Amino acid sequence: MKDTLDKAIRAFFIDSKLSDKGIQIIIELFYLFLAAILAFLIFLLAKYVILSSLKKAAARTKTKADDMFFESKGTIYLTAMLPALVLYLFLPLMPLLQKYLEVLLSIYVILMGIFAVNSYLDLINTFYEKKRKAAKQRPIKGIIRAIKIIFSTFAIIIIISRLLGQSPLIVLSGLGAASAIVLLIFKDAILGMVAGIQIAYNDLVRVGDWIEMPKYGADGDVLEISTTVVKVVNFDKTITTIPSYALVSDSFKNWRGMQNSGGRRIKRSIYIDVESIGFCNAEQLEQLAKIEYLASYIRERQDEISTFNTEHKFDTTCPVNGRRQTNVGIFRRYIKEYLDNHLGINQKMIKMARQMPAEGQGLPMEIYAFSNTTRWEEYEGIMSDIFDHLYAVLPYFGLKAYQQPSGNDLRQISKNAPLI
Repeated sequence: MKDTLDKAIRAFFIDSKLSDKGIQIIIELFYLFLAAILAFLIFLLAKYVILSSLKKAAARTKTKADDMFFESKGTIYLTAMLPALVLYLFLPLMPLLQKYLEVLLSIYVILMGIFAVNSYLDLINTFYEKKRKAAKQRPIKGIIRAIKIIFSTFAIIIIISRLLGQSPLIVLSGLGAASAIVLLIFKDAILGMVAGIQIAYNDLVRVGDWIEMPKYGADGDVLEISTTVVKVVNFDKTITTIPSYALVSDSFKNWRGMQNSGGRRIKRSIYIDVESIGFCNAEQLEQLAKIEYLASYIRERQDEISTFNTEHKFDTTCPVNGRRQTNVGIFRRYIKEYLDNHLGINQKMIKMARQMPAEGQGLPMEIYAFSNTTRWEEYEGIMSDIFDHLYAVLPYFGLKAYQQPSGNDLRQISKNAPLI
């Protein structure tokens, strides 16, 4: 049949001034036209009949993975490779065009293949995010993009080798001279790709984590982790982008441990005026013993102190001799008992009241405890309630909060100062 068509076409152009080579090209273009029609019909058959039937069959199964596979663009790209395969079978009929068509068809197949691979990689990421609870903690988007870059790079090298008619190894060796320029241009992308893998593997950051990175002005929740940048929504609703490699090369604070612990640390001091600190007399002890949190403690402590002073025959008429209870010591005990009974404090975590070194601003009495919630607004409310109460009860212990003189205080002093 091929010989018959060849003769018919040659006879049609017998009277023309075309050369034998020109006529042969026309014959091969005619075969190419027929092959393209057949390839297009096969593509329609595969897409609208075979693929449609497979989609219907997948819809009847319980699993959703096959539905997502056949609905993916990757399957369309694979189907689009069929016409190239059909045309490739007709290439022996076109010896003059065969060399050029082989190059074009191979490039077309490579492009469709890389598009399909990228689409299926996106499908894997989508399936992972929908089906895996750990997807938010361990996103694989960065790894997926890194794989895409690797596959795309190899595809480009193969395409260039096909266009030049050289081996891919020769193309790679030729690119070695330009590697420095390529690394310079794509430095951020390469560093980000490597950092993205390290972040995912070492579980440094997850979507939803609260991180602080003052160098980049970041203080908020991680919104997205990509190959090159990490997006952070700050608490003022601004968005900060951090290079992915910065999370590996620089230091940052991740509050995930606090969020997972169930408690957030309270670490704040009340500064007590040292001039208000002193020994408690019997009247003061009797008054403080009315406090429910301190009643048993003051009695037991006072009995212990009296026994100690008697055994050692101290002259207690002088307050300095022996042991005595101080208002600041009782206040410290009160804070501990108050925290032990506070509903907003996590009782399973460490809690204490401790004195810190005085540095010219009174005696710091630090409260160190953990709230029973990690929600910011609730945490601030609990901490404020605690310190509202402690500041209010200070005078009951005969203590005063230290504060630096204000402008009004200085004016009062200057008014009352005697004139020289």
